[in-house]
Amino acid sequence: MKVAILGGDGFCGWPASLYLSDQGHDVVIVDNLSRRAIDEELGAESLTPIASIDDRLAAWEEVSGKKIGFANIDVAEEYDALLDFLNTQRPDAVVHFAEQRAAPYSMKNARNKRYTVDNNVRATHNLLAAIVETQQDIHVVHLGTMGVYGYGTAGMKIPEGYLEVQVTTDEDENGQPAEERTITQEILYPSNPGSVYHMTKVLDQHLFAYYAKNDELRITDLHQGIIWGTTTEQTARDERLINRFDYDGDYGTVLNRFLMQSAVGYPLTVHGTGGQTRAFIHIRDMVRCIEIALNNPPARGQKVKIFNQMTETHRVRDLAELIGKVSGAEVALVPNPRKESAENELHVVNETFLDLGLNPTTLAEGLLHEVEEVAKKYADRADLDKIPARSLWTQNQQAGDPRAAEK
Repeated sequence: MKVAILGGDGFCGWPASLYLSDQGHDVVIVDNLSRRAIDEELGAESLTPIASIDDRLAAWEEVSGKKIGFANIDVAEEYDALLDFLNTQRPDAVVHFAEQRAAPYSMKNARNKRYTVDNNVRATHNLLAAIVETQQDIHVVHLGTMGVYGYGTAGMKIPEGYLEVQVTTDEDENGQPAEERTITQEILYPSNPGSVYHMTKVLDQHLFAYYAKNDELRITDLHQGIIWGTTTEQTARDERLINRFDYDGDYGTVLNRFLMQSAVGYPLTVHGTGGQTRAFIHIRDMVRCIEIALNNPPARGQKVKIFNQMTETHRVRDLAELIGKVSGAEVALVPNPRKESAENELHVVNETFLDLGLNPTTLAEGLLHEVEEVAKKYADRADLDKIPARSLWTQNQQAGDPRAAEK
């Protein structure tokens, strides 16, 4: 199928673009290269060296014999350009990664909060409005987050997007007294976002529900866990194809950060008690899930299809202890910059992807070493001052630097 990948130059979008191209899909990337601009803003480059988009695409064509198209469009700002792109390219599906993806970055200051809302919500709504305006039957696959649910299970496994509720009433449909009856309804699982970034994904959910109901758009929303790993079969073929490895306090994901810290001899930064339980998925499974979702779209007029895109859950301090045991790294407890419970359980339903054929890549020592080896190879590029998480959820907090005790 022909697939447009919005945000195809990013941490998730790039390996997904290569994977789908390698599977024989006709892929075109739409990106305004904003993630590269944020690197410059933060002064924190990817640990791995990222080639220019032109060099990346040329390298892929050279090693695979397949071509990936590219359009430089700001989806949130350039609606007419997006509309023209859809009318010209006429994709069968659009994979939507074109959102600012980091919770800490979204909480850094008022400017970043506003940027995250403006960029993410406008990008999503522009895409939906443009599909309606072009009158095309395009399947939208959106990368959401497990964070829309919040963290905690209310004594049950978190279902895949929807919750069946029962309401008892002694009124009829007109609000008049009547014999008591029970009404059963299906609703979106109550959201509880923990950051401005997560809040934008909640807003996305409601935009999707509306456009699926009102305009019969076909939409799949993937509520994804935290990605770990950095290499896929495709990105490993040439150094010019290498994927991002973010390790800084704003964009680095927790397990990758631990592995990088152990590789450069930096204490593993466990925030608070480390009792936060999170959902995880390996980057190789992420790209497979995107294709599974593309191959299993909802029908027109059907509600939004929601998958929990995760394979396992782990408590943060347990991950730190595991990596410390494997690598000999020191574990350091630092103040938690987030406003969240010190401890939580997390139980999640994820049967849909398993039923559709996903064979999960679970946490294994060999894969941990693989990520650590990547970090060691490029350790000279690390800026250790960028490791501490300095974005604070409230003004009365302090950021923690594990090296402070050493000074």
